[in-house]
Amino acid sequence: MDLNVPSQQNVEYMIEAIKTKLRMATGAAMQASSFAVEKYEDLKDIYDMVNSKDRFSISEVEALVSELGKLRG
Repeated sequence: MDLNVPSQQNVEYMIEAIKTKLRMATGAAMQASSFAVEKYEDLKDIYDMVNSKDRFSISEVEALVSELGKLRG
């Protein structure tokens, strides 16, 4: 899977990976289909940042969820 290529499949993969990594209790509310491929670069930036860390503070998770909320279509 080449995450450098914007596609709905890659959006779905990244959203699932972010939800898993952040252990999001509200993960069901964040459907990959809500994210447009046009926002791919912003989503990829969040995905890369989430994958670069092992742990997140509550405030970091809240900030990430807020950013993801802004990207939803």
